[in-house]
Amino acid sequence: MFSLKNKKAVVTGGGSGIGKAIATVLAKQGAEVHVIELGIEQAATTLSEIEQAGGKAYSHACDVSDHAAVSAVFENIGPINILINNAGIAHIGKADTTPEADFDRVMKVNVKGVYNCLNAAIPQIRKANGGVIINMASIAALIGLPDRFAYSTAKGAVKAMTMSVAKDYIGENIRCNSISPARVHTPFVDGFLQKNYPDNIDEMFEKLSKTQPIGRMAKPEEVGALALYLCSDEASFITGCDYPIDGGFTTLNN
Repeated sequence: MFSLKNKKAVVTGGGSGIGKAIATVLAKQGAEVHVIELGIEQAATTLSEIEQAGGKAYSHACDVSDHAAVSAVFENIGPINILINNAGIAHIGKADTTPEADFDRVMKVNVKGVYNCLNAAIPQIRKANGGVIINMASIAALIGLPDRFAYSTAKGAVKAMTMSVAKDYIGENIRCNSISPARVHTPFVDGFLQKNYPDNIDEMFEKLSKTQPIGRMAKPEEVGALALYLCSDEASFITGCDYPIDGGFTTLNN
């Protein structure tokens, strides 16, 4: 089950965190994985782990917000079976405290970046006679989170794009779903705590963990396992769906 042998997958932002976990598990199950990161060096650890485990992986330096660069990378990669739109940036702020430049930057990466990859990847998936697209959304697309105005706006757009793509390409054997995680323990979280709470990291980590009713943050590997299922033939009847992976956050926090 869940074999991806002879499949070619592209994972954006696959150098760390959730993207790294997804790239690693797809490779473990037999896929040839292409990691897109801002710089080759940012994908080095992922590639090393995949290759040491006997898998096949390649890296491509590309800013997903650059339309021409994205088109060139996907043209170079050629026909693919799987696209994971994972690259994105975070932002903290309300509508009246978010500077225009910050809003534009989040939209450029988190919305236009997804569009750029969809635009370039779908013709390559079509060449492979169909495949799977997974867009990383967020619980911020589903419920109101404090101080996440731009980020929530962007992830809401990602969820909407997922439904649109699923509808438009269902007749071409292209499935499209999204995953909406709550807090996931990634290097980003550790960096956030180190920067903002250097004197009480453990206390704040515990506080953030307990915001999930299940009592902890998700592990990147758990999100990777869900992505693997949605990419596999076992999920061939699933398209146009969003999957919260949130420890009960969206349903049990009332």
